[in-house]
Amino acid sequence: MRSSRLSSRQLFLFIALACGALMGYALYAEHVQGYMPCMLCMVQRVFVCLAGAIALVAALHGPGRTGSRVYGVLTALAAGGGAYIAGRHVYLQWLANHAPEQLDGCAPSFEYALQNYEPLKFLGTIFIKDQDCGVIDWTFLGLSMPTWTLAWFIVLAFVALWAGFRRAR
Repeated sequence: MRSSRLSSRQLFLFIALACGALMGYALYAEHVQGYMPCMLCMVQRVFVCLAGAIALVAALHGPGRTGSRVYGVLTALAAGGGAYIAGRHVYLQWLANHAPEQLDGCAPSFEYALQNYEPLKFLGTIFIKDQDCGVIDWTFLGLSMPTWTLAWFIVLAFVALWAGFRRAR
């Protein structure tokens, strides 16, 4: 008799496919629709790719109980890091609409910072209050792209933990 429950391997594959779809849409929005990603968008993409890569390795590996837990935690940590950055992005968008005077600086472009800053200074530029990051130029059902990304990161983190820590039959 076949169980109707999804295996950990299938759940990790779902996460990897979801991350692929998220990146696919991000690239479509940039290259076809013409939306230019800000610094925080680019960092969120890194976390989407990281979570997806870990989940893909887990799906291909098909680990046992301990391995599933490790992969679940690693994937959830990657999604959690992305959720933190997406949450900051949502906060900056809120500031731009409710307290624009508190947005007092602009971060350099992702490419410029990557080429000209040492790693710690580059990471520090992520937390500059960037006025470009406060602009909402895309919405779906009234929510901005960073808000949707935040929601997806939360879902992916929970699915990763579920895949890693659920009871096996």
